[in-house]
Amino acid sequence: MSENIVWHHQKVTRADRASIKNQSPCLLWFTGLSGSGKSTIANALDVALFERGYHTFLLDGDNVRHGLNKDLGFSDEDRVENIRRIGEVSKLFTDSGVIVLSAFISPFTSDRRLVRNLFPAGEFIEVFMDTPLETCEERDPKGLYEKARAGKIKHFTGIDSPYEEPERPEVRLDTSKMSVDDCVNRLISYLLDRQLIFTPSHAPGA
Repeated sequence: MSENIVWHHQKVTRADRASIKNQSPCLLWFTGLSGSGKSTIANALDVALFERGYHTFLLDGDNVRHGLNKDLGFSDEDRVENIRRIGEVSKLFTDSGVIVLSAFISPFTSDRRLVRNLFPAGEFIEVFMDTPLETCEERDPKGLYEKARAGKIKHFTGIDSPYEEPERPEVRLDTSKMSVDDCVNRLISYLLDRQLIFTPSHAPGA
């Protein structure tokens, strides 16, 4: 970074932006194997929060690789850079007062910790999709496990590239046992309990 770059402080704060939205900014970071339900649950939660009047934005791994990160591959180094960029983008969104939902395999503990450290305490919510590999491979929605087992895809998480499970995630979901509605209700309860979203009668100043 150039030594001539100076941070410009804005007059409207992230707290100001969040206060008119009846919520507190935060990042729900969905992590887990391919096929574990990250995108499905993140999308369902996004819809549920939107229908309740909250301001959200969803970042999905495949979608981001079509644009912002289309120059990155799937080597360990590129995976690290992929997550770093997403962390920074997520921080920009939360600075606008928005609740961000990010659905990425993000297999390495160090990368998830890097993103967590970008946020104030309590604003990074690690949602571990603790769905067994066997279930993910049976689903194989994109046919990727089959290709990985056949050696057609290299560095595929869970097959020939490791996935480091979170030790203490804020929320743990197993879509082999829980329905989509069960998962969404669990997440909404978490957000309410932590006062990251408010019902109209309990909003600050109500």
